Formats: sequence, structure tokens, C-alpha cells
Amino acid sequence: MNKKILAGVLATISGGFSAITLAATPLMSSEWAAAACEAWNQNPTLTDELEKSGWVKNDGGKGYKAMQIYRSDCENSPHIELQIAEKDGKAMCIYGGPVKTAKLDKSVDYIMNASTKNWEKMGRGDLGAMGAMMTFRLKFKGPKGEAMSNMGPFGEFLLLPGKVEGDPTVCPTS
Repeated sequence: MNKKILAGVLATISGGFSAITLAATPLMSSEWAAAACEAWNQNPTLTDELEKSGWVKNDGGKGYKAMQIYRSDCENSPHIELQIAEKDGKAMCIYGGPVKTAKLDKSVDYIMNASTKNWEKMGRGDLGAMGAMMTFRLKFKGPKGEAMSNMGPFGEFLLLPGKVEGDPTVCPTS
């Protein structure tokens, strides 16, 4: 084979491999939850303000608050969970992944869902915490008074879908 042709074939093949990229993690998958947990811990509004207000201490004696979230238009997708606990004087995310808390305590834990479109709006800051709750674009179960008294941090939490990379075009399978 001619050396020029061989070089061209090899360049084409190697160029093809360098162009391959891994698919993005689906928004609200267990992998996304782990990344969201890390992002939580880098956000001083979440870590500091939720400790100062006492929010993180209201854990029902189990040592953490559970927040289960999902995309309502991904009907068969599993929900994910973030667990928040007081650690070193901060409200730290200690777990992000598949649901582990089988029975939520409605006086301390949260479950939230919205359509993918609305999670994206909240993630961009186009739909704030108060607006999302009042217009029912965010379905919410848990201690509403506690959430209302922590609107700043709650708003920061709702920005995570815009800060943590996740593919909104694919429903999570894990």
C-alpha cells in the first residue's frame, strides 16, 4: 500500500477516535446526584446558611435530612436522593445517588419533582424558588414553613440543575 494512502487512512482513523466523546450524564441520574452533592458542598449559601438557620439540625434524629428529587416527565426513571447532615459546623451533602431512605419523615425530609423544562428554568434562574412553588411548577412535599424561611438557600439548591452538567434530553435509568 502506498505510504501516503496509509498515512491518510491512519490520520482519518485516529481523528475519528479523538472526536468520540462520552455521552453526558442524564440530568437527575444517580451519577448526576453525586456531582450535585459535590456542588452543594462548594456552595457557601447552602453549607453555611442552612447550618446557621438550624435547618440541617431538624433531621428527626436520624442524623441527616433526605431530599428526593426527580423529573416528572421521565415516568419510569428512578428518583435520586441527597442526604444533608451537620458536619464540621456546616450543612454538608454526605450522599448523592439512588434513593436510600425508604420512608421519608414529612416533618424533616423533602420530595420534589418538576418537568425537565421547569428544572432547566430553575437551573438557569429563570424561575425562582417562590415562583416555582407558588405556580406549582415545582411539586413539593415536606416542611413548607421550614423551606419558606430558608428561601435564599432553597433558591441556590434550585440552581444546581444549571450548575451541574446533565443531559436533559435523556431520562435517567439509574
